[in-house]
Amino acid sequence: MNERDLARPSDDLARPFEESRNHLRGVAYRMLGSLSEADDAVQEAWLRLQRTDTTDVANLRGWLTTVVARVCLDMLRAREAHPEEPLEAHAADRASDAAPGSGADPEGDALLADSVGVALLVVLERLEPAERLAFVLHDLFGMSFEEIGPVVARTPAAARQLASRARRRVQGTPATTEADLGQQREVVKAFLRALRGGDFAGIVAVLDPDVVVHTDGAGVGAAGKGPREIRGADAWARGAVAFGRLAGDVHVAMVEGTIGLVFAPRGKLQRVMRFEFAGGRIARAELVSDAARLATMEVGIVRE
Repeated sequence: MNERDLARPSDDLARPFEESRNHLRGVAYRMLGSLSEADDAVQEAWLRLQRTDTTDVANLRGWLTTVVARVCLDMLRAREAHPEEPLEAHAADRASDAAPGSGADPEGDALLADSVGVALLVVLERLEPAERLAFVLHDLFGMSFEEIGPVVARTPAAARQLASRARRRVQGTPATTEADLGQQREVVKAFLRALRGGDFAGIVAVLDPDVVVHTDGAGVGAAGKGPREIRGADAWARGAVAFGRLAGDVHVAMVEGTIGLVFAPRGKLQRVMRFEFAGGRIARAELVSDAARLATMEVGIVRE
């Protein structure tokens, strides 16, 4: 049996496959931004379908969606490893040579491309492959994170975080510039110096007077009494000074794109402090101690 024969679905699978073809092309196009590459991904799904016993597959459309998603993820990673033409070129792609068995459909290609739009594709191109896949499958095609997790080799909770980060970027959350990061770093370093020195006034100096601090209450000690919120610079500074004796194990870090702090005694991450900034001060803070959340967060130590 040659590859062309494999690419031609058997009669009992032909109808459900053809019914899913437009859906699969839609998933692949939103992932890849190229109609010709989307057709390649769909063709690969045909080949895998022919090589797989699907007798026990209850939802063939879902199975095919997962296959196409994994193929697209591999293609995106290969594209990152060997970058070629920019997405703007892909987004203008109106390839008429469809995958075997689909028939050339320039009008359908144009409709699909127009339904997505170049602007969205350009934004999606800026996402990491796993973020892009989680966002596309969940937000655009309604797949659950329980289904998405195995595709990106993450837990459902981690897949949810990937989609959440992608959603913020797609919705236009301003990117943090190097200048912003530099200012954040200086503010957080000043906060940490004051914390380590038990300097109440120094802590208050880098906080917005109306700072809001949220803790998930998942840690030990005072933070383990359940979620709570602290408002006001003076109120938080008093508690922070009491915590200062442990600040030797606190380090400045990149926390999901902004400057924050991590508490990692003996190198074991136990807590993460995320900050939001306004007017050169800390305006909001979130103390994360829940192990499941910590496992999904992007954290990297910054040289102090």
